[in-house]
Amino acid sequence: MSILSFYNGVIAYTSSRGGQYDICLFNLQNGSRVQLTNGLADSFSKPFWSGDASKLAFVGKNRIVYVIYLSTGRIAAIDQIGPNEDLTLDWSPNHRILAYTTRNHIMMYDVLSHRAVSISAANASDVQWFPNGRELLFQGVDSSGIQQLFRIHTNGSGRRQITRNTDGPLHEVSLSPDGTFALYTTPGASISLIRTVDLMSGEVYEINGGGQAKNYYPTWSPNSQLIAFSATAYTEGTGYYNEIRIVGKRGGNERILTKSTCYATPVTWSPDNRLIAYLSGCPEQGLATEMWMIDIQNPSPVLLTRENAIGNLSWSSGGILPINGVYTNEVYKVRFRYPSNWKQVDKERYEGTNGFFQISAIGGGDDIHEVCRGEAYHKLMPYGSSPRIYDTRISGQEACLVYPSADQPPEMNRQTAAIVRYPVPVKIEGSTYNYFILWADEVHLSSIARTIAFL
Repeated sequence: MSILSFYNGVIAYTSSRGGQYDICLFNLQNGSRVQLTNGLADSFSKPFWSGDASKLAFVGKNRIVYVIYLSTGRIAAIDQIGPNEDLTLDWSPNHRILAYTTRNHIMMYDVLSHRAVSISAANASDVQWFPNGRELLFQGVDSSGIQQLFRIHTNGSGRRQITRNTDGPLHEVSLSPDGTFALYTTPGASISLIRTVDLMSGEVYEINGGGQAKNYYPTWSPNSQLIAFSATAYTEGTGYYNEIRIVGKRGGNERILTKSTCYATPVTWSPDNRLIAYLSGCPEQGLATEMWMIDIQNPSPVLLTRENAIGNLSWSSGGILPINGVYTNEVYKVRFRYPSNWKQVDKERYEGTNGFFQISAIGGGDDIHEVCRGEAYHKLMPYGSSPRIYDTRISGQEACLVYPSADQPPEMNRQTAAIVRYPVPVKIEGSTYNYFILWADEVHLSSIARTIAFL
């Protein structure tokens, strides 16, 4: 049994391959990975879960705000944020309204009715919902132009200043899940100190943090009692690395859990307040390549996955998993969607209880009809004695679909095929191929083939 099978939930994260950024999911129970987007994300993208785990929101390429509906795989673009504006998104307690700031307004977009309401708020940022669903926390400026935290009703009334800050800018503002505390870092990047504030009394608590005073990515535990964060450290010969630390909300019981090779790393809590996921495996001046997990009661790190590059990450209970994932193969220069519950058998084949797909390439001549007939009427009769061939176009290219006859051998599992002419011939291991071929079970061929896109 895999060690991961003892853990629940799903971690959403940003992944990069070949300069393209995407939002992906990592399933803790079986270690599977599902790609949700096709190049829509960016290096700064961070996935934000709705409370019922049915949706993900993120700011992607060109700073467009996207929502992923996990039950269908549909992705909707709802707005665009300006080049120097805050990227914070937050879901309402009823899981349907997304709050964010842009153009000197607090925006509240209802993803079911597709309507937005706004509150005028100059220089507002870091907007987040209070648990009552009737108020918002945000950062703004006071009459002297100093950054402060405010709360306001969703109808724009009852604006109240919470903090009496005099020290400098506030960054990484985060409201505790129970709505009683907020945290922030100050004053900047080279020196980054964590502070918390009791929203009832206004009392501010200082977190000691690391000796370099470079404390980043402070993140509340789901029960609002602890904060996990990354503290940058330095040793001669080794250089910079970071310590994963936890601390109480008033600054007590701070301790180091483990170390990461990165200068700093985002952290995320499991829903049961027991585990923390973080990143490591940073080459010099590079992005993280590894995702790790650690139990705060038994600090023995567990490697979850290793990839080309990993960015922000966010843990969820994962109540709803997506119907479709995205399969990308750089060798065959192709990308398409497939049922996300299918498991990888090898680089070219995925299987599930209800179907499969496999890919390859065909050299062939200039006549696609000959290529299709050659596949359909192979001497081993993989499609039976009288297969059907349908001419079509896929991704703007000449294509055909091959369906079996009733006497197809049972061991072929109702295998069908889609053959598509490459826009430009592809070289694989020194040979040139003119056609891409997808094999899949009869039920899934059409739904997969129509999503084929060439890289």
